[in-house]
Amino acid sequence: MRNRFVIDEEFIAIIESLETVIRNNIAGVFGGNRRSKSYGSSCEFADYRDYMAGDDTDRIDWNAFARFDKLFVKLYLDERQMHTRIYIDASRSMEYGDGKKAEQAIKIAAALAYISICEMDKVTVYTIKGGEIDAVISSMVGKDSYISSIGLLNNIEFDGDSCISDAILPSAVGYGDGMSVILSDFLTDNDYESAIDHLVAKRRDVLCMQILTREEQKPQFRGKYHFFDSEDQRRDYRKDIDGDITAAYKRALEYVTRRISGYCEARGASYQLVTAEDSLFDIFFGSMTEREVLK
Repeated sequence: MRNRFVIDEEFIAIIESLETVIRNNIAGVFGGNRRSKSYGSSCEFADYRDYMAGDDTDRIDWNAFARFDKLFVKLYLDERQMHTRIYIDASRSMEYGDGKKAEQAIKIAAALAYISICEMDKVTVYTIKGGEIDAVISSMVGKDSYISSIGLLNNIEFDGDSCISDAILPSAVGYGDGMSVILSDFLTDNDYESAIDHLVAKRRDVLCMQILTREEQKPQFRGKYHFFDSEDQRRDYRKDIDGDITAAYKRALEYVTRRISGYCEARGASYQLVTAEDSLFDIFFGSMTEREVLK
C-alpha cells in the first residue's frame, strides 16, 4: 500500500494559513451556524402549512386566519449541527498521472473537512470502492480531532473500480443536514446519476468535483501506443495515435464533462472541474469562485 504523506504538518500549516481567506469566501456553503433544511424549534420563520389536529396551537398564525378564514401553522428552521459527508472515488483510474488525481482528491477532502470543522460542522470522509463505501474518518468534530485524524487519508489505497450509486444509495446520508461532496474523475460507465438524485432528494447540498490531469484534458500523444483500462486490465486499446484520434478523444471527454455538469445543474447540485496539478489556492479562489461554487 502506498503511503503518500500528502497530509503532513506542512500541509496542515498551509490549510491553517488559508483559513481566514477560505472562510471569507465560502458564503455559507459550509457552517454549523447554517440552518438545516428540516423544520424545528428555532426562532427563524421558514414557511406555513395547514393546521392538523394535534398541532401546537401556539404556532397558529391568527393574522393569517383572519385574512383567509383558515388555520395555518408557522414552521421554523432547525438549528442543528451540519454534517459534511465527503466521498472519495478510490478506484485505480484515480492513480492515473503518477497518482496526481488521487493526491488532489485527498488534499481537497482535507481542505473541505477543515472548513467544515472550523464552522462547527461534523465531518465524515468515505472511500468508494466497487459498490461499497467505507468511513475512513467518522463524525470528526473540532480542530483537535482534525489534527489527530486527518492523516488517515494518507492510507487510502486506490485500486479496482468504483460504482458511486451502488455505494451511496444503501448508506445513511442524513436528511437536510449538510453538504455531500463527491470527488471523482467520473470517467466511468457506471451509474452516478442515481446517487446525485438520491442526495438531492434527501435535501442535501451536493457538490461534484471532477478531477482530471492536464494530460487527460489536453493529450499530447502521437505515434503507436498500447493503452489498458486502468480498472479492467482485460480491456486494452492498441492504435496509431494521430490528429483524428486525438480530436475524437477530446470530443468524447467534452461529452463526459458536459454530461456530469449538465446533470448537476438540472438537479440543483453544484459541479466543479478541477485540474489535478492545480494548487488549493487556485482551486478555492480561482475556478470555484469563478463558477460561483464559492462566493
